[in-house]
Amino acid sequence: MILQGVLSDRDAWSAVGRCSIEKAVAVVGTRTAMLVMREAYYGTTRFDDFAERVGMTKAATAARLSALVDAGLLEQRDYREEGQRTRKEYVLTEAGTDLMPVVWALFQWGRKHLPSDTVLELAHHGCGAPVDVEVRCAEGHEVGLDDVELRLPRRQG
Repeated sequence: MILQGVLSDRDAWSAVGRCSIEKAVAVVGTRTAMLVMREAYYGTTRFDDFAERVGMTKAATAARLSALVDAGLLEQRDYREEGQRTRKEYVLTEAGTDLMPVVWALFQWGRKHLPSDTVLELAHHGCGAPVDVEVRCAEGHEVGLDDVELRLPRRQG
């Protein structure tokens, strides 16, 4: 990682309170938040299913779902089964869908670096090839850690 310009003097600035990583971790940085998002990606929408599949109490499930709705990652929609009262289901928003590569990267990292008995893998539905999460620039080049720079945005005009 290369720090550019005024950012290269680490003693001259602090990201505390303004860092996008810090803000993102405040929203999804708990085990249960990431597991609820995993379940949403798998198609789970109902409160009781989230609680069961993540292994949370109903109170914890309610709090976590509420926080993810407040953060804009999930939204509530009404549904009603015949003869039943109207209930809420939880569906991914655009922001929630945009988080998916992060979850895939955690999945990939966990398979590689942590002891696990999982036999699951990510694969491309179209051709069946394994999926790897990678970083690319807007021009399409693969970017390694040593090729990333942190800088202030370039001024337009």
